[in-house]
Amino acid sequence: MPIPNGDSGWVFEACGLKKQYDDGQVQALRGVDFRIQQGEFVAIVGPSGSGKSTLLQMLGALDHPSAGTLRYRGASLQERADLASYRALEIGFIFQAFHLLPTFTALENVQIPMFETHRSVSERKHRAIELLKAVGLETRLHHFPAKLSGGERQRVAIARSLANGASVLLADEPTGNLDSENANLILDLLVGLRREQNFTLILVTHDLGIARQAARIIEMKDGRIVSDALNKEPT
Repeated sequence: MPIPNGDSGWVFEACGLKKQYDDGQVQALRGVDFRIQQGEFVAIVGPSGSGKSTLLQMLGALDHPSAGTLRYRGASLQERADLASYRALEIGFIFQAFHLLPTFTALENVQIPMFETHRSVSERKHRAIELLKAVGLETRLHHFPAKLSGGERQRVAIARSLANGASVLLADEPTGNLDSENANLILDLLVGLRREQNFTLILVTHDLGIARQAARIIEMKDGRIVSDALNKEPT
């Protein structure tokens, strides 16, 4: 179930986020400010090198800012001691490259995040089956990734991202390795699941056609937000 908002009323609050690499020679983020509410569907767009993937990694606590503050439900992520638990239990990740374990079946891959929980073996299996049914793969439970199409692999990845009931889903170019037909199917699936479960969906893409499915579009350039606007007619 989604985790209720903290006192701030916001899922994420960023103030002056900066990220430097190579002793300051590379400025990935140059002072980023935004707020995101529970249940929003936000697309982050921009050219390669604009900072959008760096920003997504910070939201998932896979990286940390060089300066500025980032709060999750009112509490500073930089000061949080249990970041591994945060990533495992509160955030779901979907990547362009799927990141499925090749020697595990679809059913086993979906269960991996649940090893961070107290679910029993039977509970993990039942949960994984239900999630794979939700993404239309009930007949592919025991197939290995090599036997699945690209679209099917990404469906397994989506099911895995929801295994622990995360209230925030972070998707980094989730359709980048798919043809247009499968890309549309995956986007429709994500949009439908978000509506059903009311999780917050933050999606990074360079494709404006995909971004227009979101209710809000943040555009980045050279490490800065240059536009943050509601999409009046999400497709």
